[in-house]
Amino acid sequence: MPVNTANSFDKTLMQNNLVLKREDTTICQINIGYLCNLSCRHCHLTAGPDRKENMTTKTAEQVIQFADKNRFDTIDITGGAPEMNPNIEMLIENLAPLCSNIIIRSNLIAINESAKERLINTLRENQVTITASFPSINEAQTNAQRGNDIFQKSLATLKKLNKLGYGDAEKSGLELNLVSNPTGAFMPSSQDQVEKRFRKILDEKFGIQFDNLYSFANVPLGRFKAWLKKSSNFDSYMEKLMTSFNPCAVQNLMCKNLISVAWDGCLHDCDFNLAGKIPLGGEKTHISQTDAMPTPGSLIATAEHCFTCTAGAGFT
Repeated sequence: MPVNTANSFDKTLMQNNLVLKREDTTICQINIGYLCNLSCRHCHLTAGPDRKENMTTKTAEQVIQFADKNRFDTIDITGGAPEMNPNIEMLIENLAPLCSNIIIRSNLIAINESAKERLINTLRENQVTITASFPSINEAQTNAQRGNDIFQKSLATLKKLNKLGYGDAEKSGLELNLVSNPTGAFMPSSQDQVEKRFRKILDEKFGIQFDNLYSFANVPLGRFKAWLKKSSNFDSYMEKLMTSFNPCAVQNLMCKNLISVAWDGCLHDCDFNLAGKIPLGGEKTHISQTDAMPTPGSLIATAEHCFTCTAGAGFT
């Protein structure tokens, strides 16, 4: 029987005497575009080589002005593949003086092209944290999710980053984190267990080091949602997410402290609401139209995909 998810997340919050409200906004996540060199099966944005949505120079300059006025604790640059946007170096160089903690999300393939040497130097010089997608230490599983030969190419990039000092932040100040996602309609294993296994195998087999690993469930949006439905796994996957709801995870949800800026400059509560076309505050707003942050205590827009962020250990 199909799972009825209509308004079910809000109902679940109510049943647990919880209300999802914004706190002080300290994190700005910038989705610089949907252009990507990969077409991963788990992508909630359906990013890929044919996507045209990419942040323009004008919008990038508006993002810098926005960050200057609000002085966030953390700026998190994502995509798509952020490395493929022609404004990425300019954006980082101008954001670095405004924020001491900048993160770039990488698929580990786009960043290792020969044309990206200058970008890598920019990341290193500004001590930008690299948070990299590395779904599995099983080569077949990684390639099934992300494409042929991606596992070996990812290893080559990780080794290169290690040689530059990434992966040993205590000594170099260059933080390298990995993100693992299940390769099918499954819930992730315990993050501690996954991190120990990754650390042991990557070190012993390949001599690769990293600082932290995060294990998250896949979000039922975009290409992953389409795959779930095509494979008749959508209802069972949603049921897994819903039955794994953890009230304690609500306390640390990223959307409580985060504002998401889309490639076109419009604002959202998070990157998943961006993918779901749910605007911040229920009304489309561009960064050029406001300097103010969302009011603490205001409600956060929710939908069925929010169960992903509250399943098990949560998604922070």
